Amino acid sequence: MTAADLPDPNQVEGAPHPRDTTRLIGQARAEAGFLEAFTTGRLHHGWLLTGPRGVGKATLAWRIARFLLATPEDDGGFFGAPPTPETLDIGADHPVARRIAAQSESRLFLLKRGPNDKETALSADIRVGDVRKLKSFLHLSAAEGGRRVVIVDAADDLNTAAANALLKLLEEPPAGVTFLLVAHQPAGLLPTIRSRCRELRLGTLAAEPMAAALAQAGAETDNPAALAALSGGSVGEAIRLTNLDGLAQYARLTGLMDSLPRLDRPRALNLADQVAGKANEARFDLTLGLIELFLARLARAGVAGPATPEAAPGEAALMARLSPSPAHARHWAGLHQRLGARARHGRAVNLDPAALVMDMVLEITEAALA
Repeated sequence: MTAADLPDPNQVEGAPHPRDTTRLIGQARAEAGFLEAFTTGRLHHGWLLTGPRGVGKATLAWRIARFLLATPEDDGGFFGAPPTPETLDIGADHPVARRIAAQSESRLFLLKRGPNDKETALSADIRVGDVRKLKSFLHLSAAEGGRRVVIVDAADDLNTAAANALLKLLEEPPAGVTFLLVAHQPAGLLPTIRSRCRELRLGTLAAEPMAAALAQAGAETDNPAALAALSGGSVGEAIRLTNLDGLAQYARLTGLMDSLPRLDRPRALNLADQVAGKANEARFDLTLGLIELFLARLARAGVAGPATPEAAPGEAALMARLSPSPAHARHWAGLHQRLGARARHGRAVNLDPAALVMDMVLEITEAALA
């Protein structure tokens, strides 16, 4: 395997690359925030694009990059003031858009996780050597003049040395360069990096924009409301759930939980058998995540009532029965924390998947009896 054969760390399997997703759905406020800064002459050199995974942060970064590189710079009025842009849209036939699509735009640099030393897999983080390549790009492209754009996807992946190297560039930014940092958990970044960037926060998507975003990605669903609920409003997570038939698996899980406090043991064994073996590793991860999600929704139901819309048929009635009060909510919240830690430990030490899932189901049963 060569570096060219490695998967792109910034692309959700089954979805277009953010570079190729020209339309951003459900994030008008974030787009308007950047456009206002641009049109009022307050374009900051560093931007931190934050929000949950999968809501369009990388897509917005590529939209901004196309916009900045394709929009003419103010020439001081020599040829008349250019029209004020009203959107970030750049036509697909624009030369900049074509070069970006072909990954040949010389004024754009993407800082991301590269291959490991043996080029057998992706590196676990962005390393200082990757930032050195960025420095070389900035030095060589300076002779061309004009705007340049750097996308960091994701800033969460920077190791300590790479973060400090990037910080130096943010502290003394080269002329004409705009840094766009995608960050899923900005609190984990160096405070000095955060302080040198202006934040654009992207929100989660409700059912209607979720349906439109999934259709654009080629992953349509008959129940966007349930998918929006299960995915937490993340398009990336919704695509993963769609690929793994996550709605059906969650319905199986809630159907099993509906038998509590008298566990339907054959159904529980069937759920555990579905995750056994290496071939079912993705379904195992999915099932662990859905169990944690079910417990979290159960805990919230005791405080605020069952969530709407339902993520599975009969979910609201089930949660009203199992978690009717704040006392029950605290009970389920504690179990959510314990089983979440157990799931992470089990994955780390390669416990038998079927045994781990069955053990978690039995503990939920005991909690229901209590």
